[in-house]
Amino acid sequence: MAHTHTRRHFLQSAAAFASVNALASLGLQSAYAQSVSDYKALVCVFLYGGNDGNNTIIGADSAGYAAYNAVRGSESGINIAQSELLQFQPRGSNRVFGFHPSLDRIHPLFASGQLAVLANVGPLNQPLTKAQYQSAVDVPYQLFSHADQQAQWQSADSRELTPYGWGGRIADSVASRNAGATLPVVTSFAGTHKFNQGVETSPLALPATGSFLLSGSTATDTATTARMQALRSLLGQSADNVLLTETANGLANAINLSGVVNPILTGTNTTVAPFFNGNTTGIATQLQQVAKMIAARDTFGVKRQMFFVSLGGFDTHANQLATQATLLTQLDDALASFYQATVALGVANQVTTFTQSDFGRTFKAAAGGGSDHAWGNHHLILGGAVKGGAMYGAWPDMTLNGNQDVGEGRWLPTTSVDQYAATLASWFGVSATDLTRVVPNINAFPNQNLGFL
Repeated sequence: MAHTHTRRHFLQSAAAFASVNALASLGLQSAYAQSVSDYKALVCVFLYGGNDGNNTIIGADSAGYAAYNAVRGSESGINIAQSELLQFQPRGSNRVFGFHPSLDRIHPLFASGQLAVLANVGPLNQPLTKAQYQSAVDVPYQLFSHADQQAQWQSADSRELTPYGWGGRIADSVASRNAGATLPVVTSFAGTHKFNQGVETSPLALPATGSFLLSGSTATDTATTARMQALRSLLGQSADNVLLTETANGLANAINLSGVVNPILTGTNTTVAPFFNGNTTGIATQLQQVAKMIAARDTFGVKRQMFFVSLGGFDTHANQLATQATLLTQLDDALASFYQATVALGVANQVTTFTQSDFGRTFKAAAGGGSDHAWGNHHLILGGAVKGGAMYGAWPDMTLNGNQDVGEGRWLPTTSVDQYAATLASWFGVSATDLTRVVPNINAFPNQNLGFL
């Protein structure tokens, strides 16, 4: 495949609205909050559609590439040449692997220790063998379905159809650390998704571009000012109904918050902006806004922040080579720029960015130069606190119909989403006693911390 960096810019518009419930909860933080002086942030990058991990990370040594080429040879329509791979050797391993050639900006961060790979991870109810899968022993619900697998990745719960996400449940657990803050723990620049929703806390959804919708709170023109004064007057009226009172308080908080958030989102942060260098792809725009919010952490009085951003288009049933190359180029540029921004802000060791996706894709190619829905997948973890230069989890046996193939190269995961979530939650400050609140099924797995942080 002749690889070139394409820079096709597009804007991914996120839903721009504030969650009234989230803002209403700002004044309800626990009076018994812990006093903490540290700051940490988690950034979830969700790759919608199911990124093909089998072409994101490839065995690059003789044996590894031979196994790859035997199934994804030139006739498959989705072959990446061995010479194009960005090679890396995980610490403690005698194997050599290669990143997709579009990942050239983050590739050096593996060798320098800020980037790690988590191999063959996916939804599981318990450690599972192929024989158990074939006997339908406690298999996750609706495997290979976009909606269901997105939900299970975001909820870390493949038994219950819960409306809550593990990001939101982390927010529930650490909310007291942000007592008195003017923001909820979770902020999304990609609309509302299950990952963000807690049992007790709700996220704030902000626009990736343009103004925060309630920015009229800072208007100077006469008409807008009059309307805002009238709205404030109505919200200040007493009400006998508790729900109405809380709703009015929430909207009042939203109006007040917009006056603080809007200048940050619409302004140019001179520390952050140079690293993005005018990149206007959807994922770069979202991560630049995240960097601005992190830069303003003291303004908001937060000690813990979580962010949700996304990049779509990975459902590559056809034309996979060109599509994935374009998307991974956008991802690579955005992740590298964002990491450099955190270094400049002095928080690289306190910000951990990680990827999720619906599922992996079949090792066996589909007609039309694509691949189909699968299961286990490989993911990236980036940040100064990451014990990088290593591969965590277990690389699958890349044998069609082998012990880890449940059909056409759909890898049976050897690491669960639960373990992935628990490792990130523990670093973020979730206590061991509170871990089952965040990851309800974590005790089904023997290793609750994968050690990449």
